[in-house]
Amino acid sequence: MKKKQQQQQHGGAGGCPDTRPPAAAAAAAGGGPGPGGGWRRRRPLSLLPFLSLRDYGFCMAALLLFCLGSLFYQLNGGPPHFLLDLRHYLGNSTYLDDHGPPPQKVLPFPSQVVYNRVGKCGSRTVVLLLRILSEKHGFNLVTSDIHNKTRLTKNEQMELIKNISTAEQPYLFTRHVHFLNFSRFGGDQPVYINIIRDPVNRFLSNYFFRRFGDWRGEQNHMIRTPSMRQEERYLDINVCILENYPECSNPRLFYIIPYFCGQHPRCREPGEWALERAKLNVNENFLLVGILEELEDVLLLLERFLPHYFKDVLSIYKNPEHRKLGNLTVTVKKTVPSPEAIQILYQRMRYEYEFYYYVKEQFHLLKRKFGLKSLIRKPRPRPEFFIPSPLETEEPIDDEEEDDEKWLEDIYKRNKSSLHNTAALTTEMRRQ
Repeated sequence: MKKKQQQQQHGGAGGCPDTRPPAAAAAAAGGGPGPGGGWRRRRPLSLLPFLSLRDYGFCMAALLLFCLGSLFYQLNGGPPHFLLDLRHYLGNSTYLDDHGPPPQKVLPFPSQVVYNRVGKCGSRTVVLLLRILSEKHGFNLVTSDIHNKTRLTKNEQMELIKNISTAEQPYLFTRHVHFLNFSRFGGDQPVYINIIRDPVNRFLSNYFFRRFGDWRGEQNHMIRTPSMRQEERYLDINVCILENYPECSNPRLFYIIPYFCGQHPRCREPGEWALERAKLNVNENFLLVGILEELEDVLLLLERFLPHYFKDVLSIYKNPEHRKLGNLTVTVKKTVPSPEAIQILYQRMRYEYEFYYYVKEQFHLLKRKFGLKSLIRKPRPRPEFFIPSPLETEEPIDDEEEDDEKWLEDIYKRNKSSLHNTAALTTEMRRQ
């Protein structure tokens, strides 16, 4: 017993003396101050007492990498390649995967409108209004550089429909072209609008317009039809009709219906088939077909049906400055044929008149639904078709359509400031 006690006092079981200081030896043996009667080991001093120096260094390195990456991103206009590689390594998850696609832009309905305007039916007046309205309301007005090709091959139809369908919405496309069936080629069928007028009046307007133009000047129109011979230019309208010149007979008189019948070859043949198909398309694909003789009511209905396109169109149309522009498009040197010649025109245009009166009745029915009353005028008697109509089914010749897009753009830019100034003055007067 005495030897064991001496061994513990001199260095433990191995017999080696303990050279540590008494305090350290006591701490190792579990003694010393503290709740347990001994000393506790202290952690190294740091800013974050719950992290070791190694963990703290790793955090600083990660922060440095993040800062350098952000710097490279801003200097090079994009993320550095090593961050992209890291992104690819970690996975291809994106913001859209985590949060879904952003909300789509809310488009007005309908957002696709086609105005396949009929020649000499007020189309230049309406296109000028559309240019003003597109800037005011922010819709996409899509026009075409082709003005005299109304009938298209199948490939031309597909190409045009593709170009129209890919336009930025909401859009309004306008061109002299016969009805296009978008759904036939896998496209979304747009909403159609159009305006027609009395067939004989439309024919007379086109006849004299091709020869003498309008109030913009005869010289400009002479340049547009340089190949027209003088005897043809000054051909008397009665002679043209009574002697059955090609310009004054079918199929060139069969003009309005193909714009609504479509691109089928039979749509160019005057007859019941084309007439009924045109009526069907009016009922199924046209939001509105108006009558030029009642243009103000047409504009009012367009404003109600398509406010995101035609809001305030009537006030713009009635603006005195705009009226001055409209007067420039009136055909000059127009004369009225003899009663005998007009009667012959009625016979040759019998299907055109059947379609015109059908559209007119539908238009008046629509006006009554919206509480619009037509002006009380003495109704024009309908023509009596007692003379057989010499219908022909040969391929019709294209009527020349004026290249009016550039003129409309020039006249619009030239008078844009005056129109805005007048509108501002009118608004100020109303406020007072």
